Amino acid sequence: MHNDLLWIAFSIINFVLLLVMYRLFGRLGLFVWVGMATVLANIQVTKTIELFGLTATMGNIIYGTIFLASDILNENYGKKIARKAVGLGFATLIMMTVIMQFVLLFNPAPSDFAQTSLSTIFGFIPRVALGSLIAFAISQYVDVWLYALVKRVLPDDKFLWVRNNVSTMLSQLLDTLVFCTIAFAGTYEGTVWLEIFISTYVLKFVVSIISTPFLYGAKRMYSRNIND
Repeated sequence: MHNDLLWIAFSIINFVLLLVMYRLFGRLGLFVWVGMATVLANIQVTKTIELFGLTATMGNIIYGTIFLASDILNENYGKKIARKAVGLGFATLIMMTVIMQFVLLFNPAPSDFAQTSLSTIFGFIPRVALGSLIAFAISQYVDVWLYALVKRVLPDDKFLWVRNNVSTMLSQLLDTLVFCTIAFAGTYEGTVWLEIFISTYVLKFVVSIISTPFLYGAKRMYSRNIND
């Protein structure tokens, strides 16, 4: 129960912080958020937790905020700007992975206490990063394309929730399948892998629903001519 309640509170906190960045810095704040969230999601995913009776990985919430950020950019500034944010996420993840692999190559001093922990986290990251990059590439561009498509069909603002949820839920299903296959296949037993896959998508589904009112909030901010 502690994890369950904490997860819900943590979801709200993440989305509130994203809107704070948008309110203070406009679309630049969302670009920064995408880069930061991409790195954090790939660190957090190395931790597994028990959530709502299932084994799940961390990182689903912060990863979900990337989809919200790209949807906000798509809604308010267009598909081209949203794709630039996706590209920023790619570049940030690649650079983080390369830099941290070099960091691990250095021999630690006798007094060092961090090498083992860093190796545990970032030694696993290349496989996670590969899975994340491929999944991110596919799902984010599908999300941007789907959002723009649904917006053309249902342009009225009363359908904002449809645009958000249809694009995010479908693209995240694809994302979860690709990522879990590359990052975790062979690492966990088949039943555990399936449980992680199902729980990951269900949690992403819930995160997508939670994100909807925050998309409306971002739309209102844009309508009030926030700093861009």
